Amino acid sequence: MRGVMLRIDDISYSIAGRPLFEQASASIPSGHKVGLVGPNGAGKTTLFRLIRGEHALDGGAISLPSRARIGGVAQEAPGTATSVLDTVLAADTERASLLAEAEHATDPACIAEIQTRLADIDAWSAEARAATILKGLGFSTEDQARPTSDYSGGWRMRVALAGVLFSQPDLLLLDEPTNYLDLEGALWLERYLARYPHTVIVISHDRDLLNRAVGHILHLENRKLTLYTGGYDTFARTRAEKRALQAAEAKKQEARRAHLQSFVDRFRAKASKAVQAQARIKMLAKMEPLTAPEEAKFHRFTFPQPDQLSPPIVALDGVSVGYDGRAVLNRLNLRIDQDDRIALLGRNGQGKSTLSKLLAGRLEPMEGRINRSGKLRIGYFAQHQVDELELDETPLDHVRRLRPNEAPARLRARLAGFGLMEAQAQTRVGQLSGGQKARLSLLLATIDAPHLLILDEPTNHLDIESREALTEALNDYTGAVVLVSHDMHLLNLVADRLWLVDQGGVAPWQGDLDDYRKMLLQGEEKPNGRATPQPEAKAAAKRPSRDKILELRAEARKAEERIEKLTAMLEKLDAIMADPATYDDAQKSEAFGRKHAEASEAMQRAESLWMEALERLDEAERT
Repeated sequence: MRGVMLRIDDISYSIAGRPLFEQASASIPSGHKVGLVGPNGAGKTTLFRLIRGEHALDGGAISLPSRARIGGVAQEAPGTATSVLDTVLAADTERASLLAEAEHATDPACIAEIQTRLADIDAWSAEARAATILKGLGFSTEDQARPTSDYSGGWRMRVALAGVLFSQPDLLLLDEPTNYLDLEGALWLERYLARYPHTVIVISHDRDLLNRAVGHILHLENRKLTLYTGGYDTFARTRAEKRALQAAEAKKQEARRAHLQSFVDRFRAKASKAVQAQARIKMLAKMEPLTAPEEAKFHRFTFPQPDQLSPPIVALDGVSVGYDGRAVLNRLNLRIDQDDRIALLGRNGQGKSTLSKLLAGRLEPMEGRINRSGKLRIGYFAQHQVDELELDETPLDHVRRLRPNEAPARLRARLAGFGLMEAQAQTRVGQLSGGQKARLSLLLATIDAPHLLILDEPTNHLDIESREALTEALNDYTGAVVLVSHDMHLLNLVADRLWLVDQGGVAPWQGDLDDYRKMLLQGEEKPNGRATPQPEAKAAAKRPSRDKILELRAEARKAEERIEKLTAMLEKLDAIMADPATYDDAQKSEAFGRKHAEASEAMQRAESLWMEALERLDEAERT
């Protein structure tokens, strides 16, 4: 392992005269998993392009080890007659080239060299590895055999992601990879990245991914880069403390400045005090202005509140629904009240979006009956609606179409309530960011104060602050909410009921979201959507002896002590790896890099053993 994978030295770069980086520096050691965060428009995607050498720097340098391979998902895989599996296999260009060469090679020495290299890169297990990655991203064995032209743009993005993961570059750059994944795919990717054998930098607004899959946060703010150790929550705490300190220092300086200015104003004209006044004028001029940090741009979502209806607002009685005469969901008996917050769970293709469309009235039932409250208003948001906005019109035009009689000031106030200020209100939609388009679509979906709000992946393209604002708005909202999302943080904070959509049915999930996450990561083929066994069902099991329970407690304590030792070791190694002097000696930096990778791997094993020990102890104590 090399010491440093990526070194960014005093870089400067501007777009159309607007500086994005000014003498920004950072050093990413090999093997580190790093989350790149910062405000929308700060230049995160541009930094990736600079690393790949697609743009020329105005100043400074970006350096990588020679022969280091950089990989990322630049664009969707094209729709061709090539199967999904073969498309992913072709992404490892070295393997594909060697296999092609092997077919025509005749020289024994050349053939031996090719076969040796194929063995070195584990070429013969390639198909199994590619199939495993594709399965994790939602492609069944049958799906993998289909041509890529059978799939939509979002699914081709998954193919492209599978390809870059399969090719295992030394530096993996991922830009919002969960935007085109469902919850299951996002959880799989999170675990995959945590175990990825090389360096990863991921731009993401998925708080859970940034807490579980990365060990460092690279923060881009005010045209500078700062590397923090720990996941997103640790970064947020550290930064909040730093900002509070900065604000306090700015306040102190302002008080001192005011005091000096007061002296100058009072005594500038008095001869006896003129010298002191001049001295204080010089002190004022020398004072480096400290500015209190601007609060994070936290645009609230202002949902209009609906009037109250008698429960239930929606009831399904023996409903079946599907497409072209084929039922996807059968014999549904469901009820929604206005105070419900429901998250739809289920693997891809089981019918979550179909159920959303049925509840929204976008699909008619094939059989059975839907009873809706007579005055029921429904709001529906899905990603395809963002894609269907009129690109040549402004947000003001979109809102005016729905409220033609409202005064312009009222229309602008509606837009401002969703974070679309005056500048964005008059900008063509085609020139807005993905997050701004999503805000506009959410405004259009909620403009009638719906009693039932159905949101299918609402957080795509929203930054972390916007996701927090959406969470707060949904919790304040007095209508019912039905959510489909890969954002576990949002689901945890909003949903109080979980419905599992599985094998043509919909039933309450009896566990919590952590139980569901655990089930998915354990790779169960078939989630049990019906009632899960209750604790009483285990009452007949024989209770373990006291000695056995003491043995399990000792095992859990021993595993926890191992984690504490590894944590202390990693903290020391992190400090060493963060010291630029470490990299003056190549052998020394390589040795520490190897120790860090070994300790990180040991930590993953130790945490896994600890969790298993706690689960065994918990089960024994509950029996």
